[in-house]
Amino acid sequence: MSARRIALLGAESTGKTRLSTELAAHLRGRGLRAVAVPEVLREWCTREGRTPRPEEQLAIAQEQERRTDDAAAQADIVIADTTALMVAVYAGMLFPEGELLRFAIDRQKRYDTTLLTGLDLPWVADGLQRDAAQPREEVDALLRSLLQGAQLAFQVIYGQGPQRLDSALQALVSAGVLPAGIVDRTVDTDARRAWVWVCEKCSDPACEHRLFKLARSGDEDAAAR
Repeated sequence: MSARRIALLGAESTGKTRLSTELAAHLRGRGLRAVAVPEVLREWCTREGRTPRPEEQLAIAQEQERRTDDAAAQADIVIADTTALMVAVYAGMLFPEGELLRFAIDRQKRYDTTLLTGLDLPWVADGLQRDAAQPREEVDALLRSLLQGAQLAFQVIYGQGPQRLDSALQALVSAGVLPAGIVDRTVDTDARRAWVWVCEKCSDPACEHRLFKLARSGDEDAAAR
């Protein structure tokens, strides 16, 4: 049986790395061979002390997918933090798109499901990839646009601490990637539903973010309207 592939996408400081490692650890604790594949772009920026030039982007995206393929050869579940699509998104914000985006979309179609991490976590600068909080919404919107344009389904994950992990697990169950018994019942059902965005007709980030802020403020009546 081939490995199930889970793609984690999201803007800066949205908890992708922590979520990928927590998901892998949780699934290993349930007897599955689960592997989290680290973000190659981050490794590259840390090693080189800068962001990549246009001609360097494709090789980084290809290395990301090669590592995912290698992990899939020896695992039941592969959690990719992230995929070639994130490289293409960052490159597209700075340079003209082309072969890189075509490669990234083709590879994204090979994942069993995609989780998009929400913008509810605070932004933290890292001196390399992250130099301002404002582009997060631009990255988030661009990811949604590319996924929708390629007709690739995704679910948006919100929540703090254990709630974020629980929401991700529930989303994977909903997508048919994991069996229902894999989710710990540590968060009540109503709370769990509130932290997974599954609107099938819209996925409008402006609408979603407005509802999220209302829910966070405790205005449940307004959020329901």
